[in-house]
This record gives sequence, structure tokens and C-alpha cells, in this order.
Amino acid sequence: MCPEPGRGGQAVTAPVRGFALALLLSVRAFGDVQVQAEAAIPDSSSPWGPLLILDQTVAPGSKSAFLLTEDRDFDSSFVNSSVWVVRGASEGPALCLTAGIHGDEINGVEIARRVFSSLDPDKVSGTVVILPMINLAGIRSGERYMADRRDLNRLFPGRRDGSLASIVAAGVFKLVTKHCRALIDLHTGSFSRLNAPQIRVSLNRPGALDMARHFGSGVVVLGNGPTGSLRREASEAGIDAIIYEAAGPHRFDAEAAQVGADGVRSVMAWMGMTKMPVKTIPFNSIFRRTYWERVPLRGGGFFFPEVEIGARVQPGDQLGTIHAPGTDVETPIIARRAGTVIGMAVPQIVLSGYALFNIGIEGSDVFPGLLLQESSDPTAPEVDG
Repeated sequence: MCPEPGRGGQAVTAPVRGFALALLLSVRAFGDVQVQAEAAIPDSSSPWGPLLILDQTVAPGSKSAFLLTEDRDFDSSFVNSSVWVVRGASEGPALCLTAGIHGDEINGVEIARRVFSSLDPDKVSGTVVILPMINLAGIRSGERYMADRRDLNRLFPGRRDGSLASIVAAGVFKLVTKHCRALIDLHTGSFSRLNAPQIRVSLNRPGALDMARHFGSGVVVLGNGPTGSLRREASEAGIDAIIYEAAGPHRFDAEAAQVGADGVRSVMAWMGMTKMPVKTIPFNSIFRRTYWERVPLRGGGFFFPEVEIGARVQPGDQLGTIHAPGTDVETPIIARRAGTVIGMAVPQIVLSGYALFNIGIEGSDVFPGLLLQESSDPTAPEVDG
């Protein structure tokens, strides 16, 4: 029998079902994932009591970490992640945090850990559900994609009869849409690039935009996100969802992690889950459009940036230089438009067309500029998870 979590403390309980049965979405565990998501808002007419989640009971005023086993079948050994839950002592909304969807983006995992460790359930109203290491095999190996070589963040809402990654996506999506009213998905830059602390959110959901602004740190970048990403699909299922992007892959960044953890706690305070101070990102830090400065044709070589992440630049400013090895050829990278550097490549060898600097366009960061059309660049690297 699983031990009952102690009030005000952390009890680590063994799951009734292994990860193959829980997150790998058997029909009995999750049902049909193609059905519209259930409403996640607590029923105010019912007394606040224990939460039943994945066959675990989490009592009010307690924290629980479900240790998901890998002894059910071979597949489960690749996805034996975990679920952390903070059940507040009093009634309130439900917030989900997800991290580690990409195995090389470990800083989001650290943000999730900091939030979970810092919360006192006796001082929380509502519930926080954390999926801290969704692609655990990728985190262990440093691999971005799932063990079947698929990008998990392009497969939501998932399929119970699909590939391994699609099955995991279905399990995560079911859990989020069943238990949470709001979602914060934690990511970093990808493929040897850094991101300034930023929130990405769809303008189509005013509640999500409010949540993004009350994250209180960095900038807000507007856009729906790619099809199949957790943020976009959760938004379309009726969840207020945002994504936090900061720092780069394969390493911990303490400053970006602290900004992220503080931002999550600010959102919780804004939602009425805690009595902590609430911060707000100003409207003039909301970007409607961005663009990429790239390596020009036949301009490849050794790349060195000359501006820092977060810098404001003007047309004609030199952002960096590419040195062609074995020759005296230098290729300057020049800003075409005014804006803020919200993403950039680290020093490395680059070839023609490689995306170097992601710039939030000056002028679209004024709130009336939200009427501008979102620019589309199908060849741009992944910046939303």
C-alpha cells in the first residue's frame, strides 16, 4: 500500500502503475485522448479535499513525488519520468509546469526543481502539478529528441496508438488538460543558441497574455507557436498556456533559472495561489514581430558575436564577425532594422544561411503595434520549444 503524504512535508510514494501504464497511456488509464479536454477549474461547490492523480492520492497541505517505475515493459525504460504535486491547504486554481520536453534543455528542469522545493503547501491555495523531466532518457544522454528520434514538442496532443513519442505526448496532454487551468512550459534556446529571458504567448487568449505579463521578467513575444507544440495545442484546448525561454542547451544557467523560478512564483501570486508580491512586464516590452540575421551567401567561417543577449541595436550596427579560416576574409554581420537581440548563436563554425541573431523589431514593441501581422519565416530555427 502506498504511504499517505504527510501534512506540510514531502512524502515520496511508489506508483500503483508503472510508467508504461501511466504515462504511456493505456486505454484504461487515460481513455480516448482525442476527446475535448476536461475543464480544469476546481468545483467550488465541493469541499477542498485530496487530489486523485495517476492513481495517487495527494492530501491537502502536502507535497508528493511519484517515483515512476520501469518494470512493466521494455518501452517504459525509456520514459520513466516523474510527477511532482503540491496540493495546497486551501482551495484554489491549478497550475501545471512542464520541463525537459527536449532532453538537451536542462535549465527548465532546474527551474521546476527550485519551484517545487520552495513551495510550502500550507501556504498555497490550489494545486501545482509539475512534470519536471518528461524526456528523461534524453536528459540522461543529452539528446534533444525522444528515443525514437522524434521531436516530442511537435506531436501534441499525441496518439495512444502512435510512436513512442506520440504516446508520451498523449499521456502528458491528457494529464495537463485534465488537471490544470493554466500551463507554463519551460525551455531554453536550442542548437548552440542562447535566448534572452522571454515569454511566448498567443494573443488569441487574453488570460494567457495577462499571465505572461505577470511573469514579470524578460520580454513577451506574441505568436501562436508551431503546430503540435504543447503550448499551442493546450491553448486550443482551452488552457491558458505560456512558454518560458531563456539561456541555452546542455548547461545550467543560474541567473536564467532564478528569473524563471521567480516568474513562476509571480504568476502563482497573480492567480491567487500565494501571497507573494506580483510583478508585471510593461506593455512596451511586448514584441509582435521578430526577424533573423543570418550568415550571408558564402560567408561561412568562425563566428564571433560582438553584442550581448538583450542588447538594443540600430540599423547599421555591427552584431558580429565571421572569419574565413585560411584567408583574410572577414564578413561583418550588420543589423538591418532597429530592435532588441532576444536570441543569438554562440561562437562556433557557421555556414551560409545559418541563423545568428533573433531580433525583436523596434516599433512592434509598442502595444498598438499588436495590430501588425506576424512575420513568417519557415526556415527559422526552433525558438518556441
